[in-house]
Formats: sequence, structure tokens, C-alpha cells
Amino acid sequence: MKIFNTLSRRKEEFVPLDPGKVKMYVCGPTVYNYIHIGNARPMIIFDTVRRYFEYKGYEVNFVSNFTDVDDKIIKKAVEEGVDSDVISKRYIHECKKDMEGMNVRPATRHPLATEEIGGMLEMIQMLIDKGHAYQAEDGTVYFRVKSFREYGKLSHKNLDELQPGFREIKVTGEEGKEDPNDFVLWKPKKEGEPFWESPWCQGRPGWHIECSVMAKRYLGDSIDIHAGGEDLIFPHHENEIAQSEAANEKPFATYWMHNGFLNIDNKKMSKSAGNFFTVREISERYDLQVLRFFMLSAHYRSPFNFSEELMESSKNGLERILTCVERLRELQGKTSGGEMAEGEKEQEKALAALTAKFEAAMEDDFNTADAVSALFEIVKLANTAANGESTRALVDLLMGEIQKLCDVLGIITQRKVEILDDEIEEMIARRGQARKEKNFALADQIRNTLLDKGIILEDTREGVKWKRV
Repeated sequence: MKIFNTLSRRKEEFVPLDPGKVKMYVCGPTVYNYIHIGNARPMIIFDTVRRYFEYKGYEVNFVSNFTDVDDKIIKKAVEEGVDSDVISKRYIHECKKDMEGMNVRPATRHPLATEEIGGMLEMIQMLIDKGHAYQAEDGTVYFRVKSFREYGKLSHKNLDELQPGFREIKVTGEEGKEDPNDFVLWKPKKEGEPFWESPWCQGRPGWHIECSVMAKRYLGDSIDIHAGGEDLIFPHHENEIAQSEAANEKPFATYWMHNGFLNIDNKKMSKSAGNFFTVREISERYDLQVLRFFMLSAHYRSPFNFSEELMESSKNGLERILTCVERLRELQGKTSGGEMAEGEKEQEKALAALTAKFEAAMEDDFNTADAVSALFEIVKLANTAANGESTRALVDLLMGEIQKLCDVLGIITQRKVEILDDEIEEMIARRGQARKEKNFALADQIRNTLLDKGIILEDTREGVKWKRV
């Protein structure tokens, strides 16, 4: 298996630190709003990487954090007049709903920054003791960048050419810094902000320290893979390396994986440009399985363009797979058991060759685009090879292989039955009649049936209103 390593800028053979095990950390979202489709890309990509490792028999410890203390969270809390944890808990819940819709499996652990403060204080003190960090007069603790000789090795930036402007500088100012490139580990509290006690001041952690601490606690001093979007390479991941390796005196991660940017209609996604979409907004127009399939149709390191035309193409492609599975399922009910016929052996060999093609694509730096192409070839084989005269053994083999490879990609092969608006209105009317007849059990059953299909009912003074989740 070959993985493109951002650290070396080349493909390298994957060799785990512990045979048969993979320790993997992926930076998660800052939870101040619904996740957008830019967040969705690394979630889907690295969930697929994890699934492939497990398909190959590895035991994967997959950790992905939620940043639940941040300037944006605090700003949102102030706007709504609530505590910041109200905001973070709300959007962690909503994020998990979107992840479920995209069939992104829960991580082995989803640590929260606010629950790891103790570990952050320990690591910061360790860095101070080793001369890699220092305290300014106002209580801010900075990492001394020039103390870490390999700083810049991930982003391949020359320290002398760096320009200050990290997000922490905008928060705390440059007062007290020994060097403009030094970055914040701990910052003093501001009025109305959440804070924690520390040896330096009442305050809260800088952004970068949380991932170093969480990776160390749940995966160890050294891990196999650290991943995220390419926008995190510098300064976030560069600073993680500096903190972790300065504190632990061991290599932090063997392989660094980064997905490319996502553009909207060939333009950079931004709210000001009016081309910013949340996953929740996409779910109102498409099944999120379509979004997942769309994300897998390009190589993860490539810049990728999102458009309605490409989403429609992905919807049609996914439909081809689901239609094939549906047909095979029907054939399973019509064919009898028994061994494969002699004439079907060639089809078995062709299937094995296409499965090997799928695996070769995935083992070449997780090339999901080529893997999807191989899957389409298997679908084509199944559509031509399986018919009413096929043996049950061949139909089962084709069905099993398609489902297995779809599972690697996180594609659910059970077609969702789309419920139409007039059907919803009819069920609401039946529920209303059941309530009049005091048949509350039936009324609740109808409500739950609609909920399972993604329809939420709301009883109001003007009558029953409904919306799709």
C-alpha cells in the first residue's frame, strides 16, 4: 500500500508502527454552526481510508476531535445570549446527524477540547520546563519556534521567510513575544469568555495544543497517520509537530495525509460570494449518499469542484449501482441453490480480476476515483452475467462482492424509499383521524413512521406542519 506523505512529498509504502494496527488522528470541526461541504470532504475521505484498512484486516484506532472552545463559538454564544457550551453541544449533535446521513462512522473516540484541559496544562508546562515555551507578562504562554530546529518540515517553509499572522496573534496581540513567529499555547481570559485556572493566568488554550494532547492521550506519543484538509498544513499541523516532538522527543506521525480544497462552481467557497453550502442544505435537495458518492468520484488530493451538474451525475451513477443490487436481489428470490455452473467460471474469474483492480486503486494512495470505475465495471458484469438462468451461487457471489466493496466506500446499497408530499399529507390526515378516535397508539405509530423517513411533524395552532430533516 502506497500513501502520499505530505512530509516527504512522495508516495511511501505503508508500514504501521505496530503490525496489524493503525493509529489515526483526523482533525475535526469547530462546532459553532452546521458543518459545510468543505468539512464533509475530509470526513468522507478519511472514513473511507479507515474502512479500507479494516477491509484489509487492520485494527484501526481512529480519533477525531471536536473543537468546542473557540472565538467563533464564543461570538455565536454572545449573539444568542447563552453559554458557549450550549452552542457547542447543539452543533456537535447536529454534526453527528449529518455524519450519520453521509454514513460516516463514529470515531473510536471523539474527544472534546474542554474535557482535555488537564492534559494541555501538563504539556504546556513540559514545554516550558524544556525551554520550548515561555510566559509573557500578561500570562500568555508562547511556543518558542526557533527552539525547534525542524520547524517548517511539513509545510516546507523557511522560518526566516515566514510572516506572522497566525490566528492567535489576532486574539492576543504580539506584546510579550520574543519572535513574531512564536505561537500561543495559553491565552488570558477576556470578559464574558469561558476560562480555566492555570499556573500562568485564568484563561483558555490556544488552538493547536488540543490536537497534540488528544493524539498523545488516545493514540500515544507516535502515531501512524495524521490527516485533515490541506488548509491545516500550515500553521496548524506544523505547530502540532513542533509541540508534540518538542514535548515527547519522538516523531509525531509517520504519514501526513491532506485532502485538496473544494470549490463551488470553480470558485473558492465563501459566504460573501454566496456560494457557501452546509451539508444540511444539501440534504434538502439530495440524499447525503449522493454527496458521499460525489466526494469519492475524484482523488482526495485533487482540488475538487462542486456543482449541481456534477451532483446530478453522481446521483445517476449511484442509481446505476442501486438498480443493479435491486435486480440481483430479485434474482436471488427466483434462483435456486447449488454449485456454480461450468459456464459461469469465467464470470467468476472476471469478477476476481475487477475486485483486484478495485484494491489496486485503493492501495495506490486511496484512489477512490479509479476504485469507483472498477465498481462500475463489476456492475456492468453483473448486469450482463446474471439473468433468470443463472445459478444462485453466481448471483450470490456478484451481490456479495458489490455489497462488500460498496461498504468499503461507505455506500449503502439498500435503496431508500422516497416518500412523496401527497403521501405525507395522507398519513397526516390518518394520524389526525386516529387522534380524534383517541387511537393514540396508531397516531404515535404514524408519527414515528414519518420520523424514520426523515419527516418531522409539529402540532401548531394552525394545524399540523411538517418538514424534511
